[in-house]
Amino acid sequence: MGDAEIIPIGTRGRPGRGQGGAKPSSASRSLASGSRKPPASRRTPAGAGAEPDQGLPTDAEVVALGVESEQPAEPAAPTETSAAQPPAPRPPVRTDEPVPHGGVPVADLLSAFQLAARELFGDQWEPQLARLLAFVRRRITGDYVVDEYGFDQEVTERFFLAALRPIAQKWFRVEVRGADNIPAAGGALVVSNHSGTIPVDGLMTMVTVHDHTGRHLRPLGADLVFKMPVVSSLARKGGTTLACNEDAERMLRGGELVGVWPEGFKGIGKPYAERYKLQRFGRGGFVSAALRTQVPIVPLSVVGAEEIYPLIANLPSLARLLGLPYVPVTPLFPWLGPLGLVPLPSKWLMEFGEPIRTDEFEAGAADDPMLVFNVTDQVRETIQSTLYSLLMQRESVFR
Repeated sequence: MGDAEIIPIGTRGRPGRGQGGAKPSSASRSLASGSRKPPASRRTPAGAGAEPDQGLPTDAEVVALGVESEQPAEPAAPTETSAAQPPAPRPPVRTDEPVPHGGVPVADLLSAFQLAARELFGDQWEPQLARLLAFVRRRITGDYVVDEYGFDQEVTERFFLAALRPIAQKWFRVEVRGADNIPAAGGALVVSNHSGTIPVDGLMTMVTVHDHTGRHLRPLGADLVFKMPVVSSLARKGGTTLACNEDAERMLRGGELVGVWPEGFKGIGKPYAERYKLQRFGRGGFVSAALRTQVPIVPLSVVGAEEIYPLIANLPSLARLLGLPYVPVTPLFPWLGPLGLVPLPSKWLMEFGEPIRTDEFEAGAADDPMLVFNVTDQVRETIQSTLYSLLMQRESVFR
């Protein structure tokens, strides 16, 4: 290797940099020349009275040390190394080729992301994704509205109803009749029979009312609903409130569409042998609320919910231990474990009856127990007769 090929870094053309002297350090001289002697043309003959070598570098050593010489250095003779061809430059990395040292190409990641978004949101995935990101931003920043009862309309429409809709349309194949009997605006009270071991009929009624009228049904829930940690929060966000006259009257006066299931746990927990036989409607509290607010009562009859979990037995001792109204035993639960919780795909029929007007009664009618009983019995008989009619029209349980 020639002398000119050893170029120490950092001298910037000044000899002895780093120690403040005019001469380079011994370490620099050792890097430049090592044990080699200066060329013969620069040597002083012995005995000529020349001063001893002071250690100054030769021209070649100056170049090797990175010091700019006043005299331009002559080019060194080509060697085997310098004569060799320079190495070929490395080609640039392309996004459509595998990334060096492993990893996934950027183009493949973008393509996979677009494909996944199209599968999730459809062909209009870009605006759908933009709306989803906007929803997430509003949730993070707190830019959303919740009413005084905890009802979150955006969450209900985007998640709750969107998740329930395929079940109502594809699994239970709900057929709706008389949806035009639901008032398009203003307060109204929807009264329905209750069945199914688990209150799935209330959820199906919510999504059905919204899809046919565009209005949100505000259910009145039992105390047990609001004692369960997760269920309580979800019920509040979905529009459910406590089944008490005060809340019911406030919502009816506010123009809400309120739903009530007067049978309560007696209805959904009755044996399969008593299916479609209405239980007692309580003391008529829902009628009192309708009379005080003078809103119409819309009777609703649901056929099909009794068959999703046919209740063949009950475990009262275990129910008391767990603090539940009943512990159901069905043909599939608990024998099949979690698989037994899948509801049977029965065919559902829903019929909304003609509204019963309450604005024709005199003021203070809600305080007349006989009148409240008569209206309650009228609503109950209307639902019961409609149930029998729907059962005769249904071809079979599952179609």
